[in-house]
Formats: sequence, structure tokens, C-alpha cells
Amino acid sequence: MHAAASSFARPRLRYFLSVLSVIAAGLVLRRFGYEIGLPFLVVKYGGSMLWGAMVYLICRLAAPRTRLYLTALVAVAAAVAVELSRLYHTPALDAFRLTTAGALLLGRVFSVWNVVAYSTGISAACLVEAWRRR
Repeated sequence: MHAAASSFARPRLRYFLSVLSVIAAGLVLRRFGYEIGLPFLVVKYGGSMLWGAMVYLICRLAAPRTRLYLTALVAVAAAVAVELSRLYHTPALDAFRLTTAGALLLGRVFSVWNVVAYSTGISAACLVEAWRRR
């Protein structure tokens, strides 16, 4: 029984640590990217790609035994939903979007390019996982 619980918890721990690593990488990129001379597109869309990878990893954390392509589809749907939510405005939601947490989690304005970057990050995370399983 203990071995079964351990084999169930191990992937979740790996995904959790991966989520934390991707969050740290995104924060470092946003904080220091310009200071070290990275171009705007790398900082802006690199962070968005990392955000997409984070969404994928959170989906894997929630359902580690789901097929990779299904996880990727759910992650893309979640990312698109978050991006589309930027078209909805209420005073409370707009106030939250003005905070650092709100900007990082929800963003401020709708952009189809963000959807492309999120999808790229999700695809990359899925491909890395598929490659690691080989």
C-alpha cells in the first residue's frame, strides 16, 4: 500500500517542483531580462511561453496519469479562457489586474500573440515530457 501511495505522489512532487521552477524562471526573466540586455520580444513572449508551460504543468499536477495530448488540450483551453477573460471588465477585476499578482496571473489586455506564446510554451512542455519518457 505504501509503495502505491509513493508511486502516486512521486509524479505530483516532480510536477510541483517543476511548476515552482518555471515560476522562478519567469520572474527572473521579467525582473532581469532587460537589465542583462535581452530584447523586448524575448522578455515579453518568453515570459508568456513560461506561463503556458506553467499552466501545462499545473494540469499535469492535477491529473498526472492523463494522456499528454489531452493535458495539452486542457492547458490550451485554460490559457485561451484566461486570455479571453481580459475582454471582460469590472471595477474589481480591473483593480486586481493593476496589481503585480493580477498582471502576472491574468494580464491586462487581450492579445492573440499571447495565445500563440502560451500555446508554444504548452507544446514545448508537452514535447519535453514526451522526450523524457522515451
